[in-house]
Amino acid sequence: MGAHHSYAVTVRWPTETVEASSPVAATTSYTAYTRDHDVVVPGRPVLPGSADPAFRGDPQRFGPEDLFVASLSQCHMLWFLHLAAESGLVVREYRDEATGSMRVEARGEGQFTDVTLHPRIVVDASEVATDEHVEELHRRAHSLCFLARSVNFRILVEPAPIHLADPVG
Repeated sequence: MGAHHSYAVTVRWPTETVEASSPVAATTSYTAYTRDHDVVVPGRPVLPGSADPAFRGDPQRFGPEDLFVASLSQCHMLWFLHLAAESGLVVREYRDEATGSMRVEARGEGQFTDVTLHPRIVVDASEVATDEHVEELHRRAHSLCFLARSVNFRILVEPAPIHLADPVG
């Protein structure tokens, strides 16, 4: 059996800036309460959370759907960078403008139907700096990503052709 990792997160509602006795901190009706909450991971900055604005959330805070798509993108990127380093591909920049689609049913329940990653990289010129090699690294990264392996919907990876970094000198 492999290594076991545990994660602890506290989700706190109402936030520390809203008193529990405040009218916005009570579920007296669907429109009465704040969706703002804090996501707390010990030893890290507090992440301001809320619902998606479509569900009465604050657009200035992070929604769970945004963080879900971001988590899938981060996981893929971290595996890709790992595999690139192992293969001798020197990556100078990585950017992914990931998108996700969620369907909400008539009764209110919903689910993600897909997430698409759009990784764009800048690499140093070398014998392994080919689109074919990069596509293989993306395939491997996708198959290794812990989060991608944990979801029940399709994740597409659509990498752009590589861009070569400007030579130094």
